[in-house]
Amino acid sequence: MRFKALLPLTVALLAAPLLHAEELPKPIQQLQAKGAVIKGSFDAPAGLRGYAAEYQNNGIALYLTADGKHVLVGSLFDANGQDLSAEPLQKLVYAPMSKAIWAKMHNSAWIADGKPDAARIVYVFSDPNCPYCNMFWQQARPWVESGKVQLRHIMVGIIRPDSPGKSAALLAAKDPAAALQAHEKAGKGSTLKALTEVPQAVQEKLERNAALMEELGLAATPAIFYQDEQGNVQSQQGAPRPEMLGEILGKR
Repeated sequence: MRFKALLPLTVALLAAPLLHAEELPKPIQQLQAKGAVIKGSFDAPAGLRGYAAEYQNNGIALYLTADGKHVLVGSLFDANGQDLSAEPLQKLVYAPMSKAIWAKMHNSAWIADGKPDAARIVYVFSDPNCPYCNMFWQQARPWVESGKVQLRHIMVGIIRPDSPGKSAALLAAKDPAAALQAHEKAGKGSTLKALTEVPQAVQEKLERNAALMEELGLAATPAIFYQDEQGNVQSQQGAPRPEMLGEILGKR
């Protein structure tokens, strides 16, 4: 999972740890005290007991020795070179983490760009004054117009003083999707005007979007979130390089 430094508060999105400190062996408790969040345990060979943990936004495998006095940290490989840590970490750490983050985005205030039955969903934190957001909008046209991808623009206002008012104007429009389409298509020639009086309901949507952006540790737009082949959430800051488009948007 490639969150890098984007999600310093990911732990807040997740459910409580599966195991309580009093149930854990002392060596595991010591690592827990250092910040490892234990998500569950799993069987391991050679008398070891495995524990899946989240630490600094990454999954790590802990292996308690048979005597219960020592812990090995890292991946465990068998004689065939198979990583025995990958499946437990996916099940106990990465899958729940991705599910929680994806649900947060689904419940945010976004504007749809593309067909509702598109096979692939991509969330984008967007500012109406962001030229790189417009660049990504342009890059994504072949996928969106073919019906393969729906972009969901989570509207925020961080770049210029009138950014919040412009995002509010899009969210408050009679047809937000059409308003966003017209704005992005026009590019620098857009005539979108910022609202001077923002309805309370729209203001609350913007505040929730801003809070989610902060929760995820994001500082710039566009911030793009998509799911890889395993269903894990991946992220991209800024307009992606051309060679990244297939990974984010799928096959054309």
